[in-house]
Amino acid sequence: MDIALIGLAASGKTTLLHALAAGHLPGGHTSPTETAMAVVKVPDERLDRLAAAVSARKTTYLELRLMDFPGFSVGRKGPPPQLLGTLSTADLLVHVVRSFSEESIPHPLESIDPDRDIAALELELIFADLAVVERRTERIQVEARSLAAGARGPLDRELALQRRLKEALEAEKPVRSLGLTAEEKTLLSGFNLLTGKPLLNVLNIDEADAPRTAEIEAAAREKHAGPDADVIAIAAKAEADVAELPADEAAEFRRELGLPEQAAAERLLQETVSLLGLITFYTVGPQDTHAWSVSAGTPAVKAAGRIHSDIERGFIRAEVIDSADFLEAGSHAEAKRRGNQRLEGKTYEVREGDVINVLFNV
Repeated sequence: MDIALIGLAASGKTTLLHALAAGHLPGGHTSPTETAMAVVKVPDERLDRLAAAVSARKTTYLELRLMDFPGFSVGRKGPPPQLLGTLSTADLLVHVVRSFSEESIPHPLESIDPDRDIAALELELIFADLAVVERRTERIQVEARSLAAGARGPLDRELALQRRLKEALEAEKPVRSLGLTAEEKTLLSGFNLLTGKPLLNVLNIDEADAPRTAEIEAAAREKHAGPDADVIAIAAKAEADVAELPADEAAEFRRELGLPEQAAAERLLQETVSLLGLITFYTVGPQDTHAWSVSAGTPAVKAAGRIHSDIERGFIRAEVIDSADFLEAGSHAEAKRRGNQRLEGKTYEVREGDVINVLFNV
């Protein structure tokens, strides 16, 4: 899963990236077109407990690839063209919004106003999407003229959808707010519209405001949360500093600074998984205990394909145990003895926290 960190210059994107990746990163941007990247593991206490229960030699966490884009400039009517290709591949956008005061780091708009900055960057994304929609609309109209009236059905339907998008974007409404059907989303999937992607606004707050994190988030959510969009607040500089410390020292510093008990990395990464509509299931064994992600509603046979294509191809049935039952039992055998194991077929919809063992034959 690819997560794009975006925001205006001097918003603290790179500082947040260091907080998420515990400082193990390459150097900062060296040119206006450079994007820094880091692969981070999604903390998962349930996975840790499952691995401990079977004394697993290896524990495999979900991984996210974070892409830290250079700061946007307001008023250019869209992201720099050279960045659009990479940005459009992201599964989710994290907008880092400056909410901290630091005289030595001037804000490009000369004042701190998170609401203004959220609206300004959204408008830049809207401009980019509007250009895509206008080009596609023109192409559809050209293609339609070369077809007989009876053969224009699919193009007419897409044209109606593109016109609906154009009307919304011109009214400065993001695509994610339109409540598109699954069929409409599939039709648009190849265009990678930026405002159609899930969005997480991260308010980068002062260390002194960290004890008020929940209060700040609640106020911001009233204004900016919506379909496929949410808000959290993080004191990125303090979190980056604490992320460098050993676990026991980090916990003490978190208490002293008034930081939330849950680390920024865990909070943000789990929020992105939720916004993407993903659930986590597990394969548990002494060699490797592994977390896997699939979209909610995924049938067992497709979930098996996440593990290996041969397992999907040769799927027979799945042995399923709820992770809470597994942890109480301590092993597959004991869970089965207690009657906690179920046998499920191809169409079973995998649930959050399932421990799955797939029986297959190829």
